Amino acid sequence: MIELTLSALQTLIDWDTQALLWINGMHCDYADNLMEMISGRFVWIPLYVSLAVMMFRHFDRRIAAACIVAAVILLVLDDQICSSVVRHAVGRLRPANPDNPISPLVHIVDGYRGGPFGFPSAHSTNSWGLAFLMTYVFRRHLIAWPMALWAVLMCYSRMYLGVHYPGDLLAGMLLGMMLSTMVYYLFAWIYPAAVHELRSRPLRRHEIGLPAMVLAAELLLMAAGAIFIDPPYGI
Repeated sequence: MIELTLSALQTLIDWDTQALLWINGMHCDYADNLMEMISGRFVWIPLYVSLAVMMFRHFDRRIAAACIVAAVILLVLDDQICSSVVRHAVGRLRPANPDNPISPLVHIVDGYRGGPFGFPSAHSTNSWGLAFLMTYVFRRHLIAWPMALWAVLMCYSRMYLGVHYPGDLLAGMLLGMMLSTMVYYLFAWIYPAAVHELRSRPLRRHEIGLPAMVLAAELLLMAAGAIFIDPPYGI
């Protein structure tokens, strides 16, 4: 039984590695620039601001502020549990880490290799955590689908850059979903009136469409900018 389990685990690891090398191997200068942008730390600030503006414009200020506090708590939990606890407990090397045997096969973009460990992905945990929380809070397709698209693009960029296996990203998504579910139900227990207001208030498409429009505008700007700009990692 133990041998069978270890064999199955090794098969999954092999598939994980093959998928990573396949995605990472499809590179060109344009895609290098675009994926660096998508994976950046600060380029998505307009998206975050658009979510806050949408909340404060169409809901009571106390409810909007409570949602933002819940999101901040979630992101702190995501980051600390993922980066400070699970990663060091598991100790799985990133594909691009020089100590990883597969690193010579990984396409490195602008010398970026990330930290030593990559399981689970903090980018995946944070992006999917926020996407799930916004979906729980608003229960509206025009918010849920753009946030899911954003999280998928973030995850793809991490594989393309060779700093995470698909398994790292799947684990990050599951961790983000778990933590966002916990934070949301705690939020609903503490502030049930806010949950009722957020779900029941009728809103037209143009009233909740600001984050989707900002996301589309940012992606278009990145797609155009990647033709001419080779960004420093971490923008």
